[in-house]
Amino acid sequence: MTEPPLFTAVTRDVRVSVRAFYLEDQSKPDEAHFVWAYRVTIENGGPVTVQLLKRSWLITDAMGRTQKVHGPGVVGEQPVLEPGESFEYTSGTPLSTPSGFMRGTYHMVEQDSGEAFDVAIPAFSLDSPMGGGAVH
Repeated sequence: MTEPPLFTAVTRDVRVSVRAFYLEDQSKPDEAHFVWAYRVTIENGGPVTVQLLKRSWLITDAMGRTQKVHGPGVVGEQPVLEPGESFEYTSGTPLSTPSGFMRGTYHMVEQDSGEAFDVAIPAFSLDSPMGGGAVH
């Protein structure tokens, strides 16, 4: 199986890379239930220590319906990244359509100065074998 595409964005020396995987074993196409996992790597390429405080996601299905998800941290953590460090986690999302896409923002802060800034999470497609192509 070929690996799904990698989507990457860089904001203020913080690189966010995402790869989504369709979970056939958790999906029930006959019940309009499609599930994906996505693996995110956040790398601090800058000279200052940063912390991820909150996340905001926009999850859009093939019908154009968008769900907004906001919350503290990621997978129950608010990781602190010193220069050169990275943090990786895996999460997931269900949709009622066989394809869609996600994008979002990590709300971060510089540890020393306390300056808040937002880091873009690149838009990435959620494709299943039944999707008939990507939604962009």
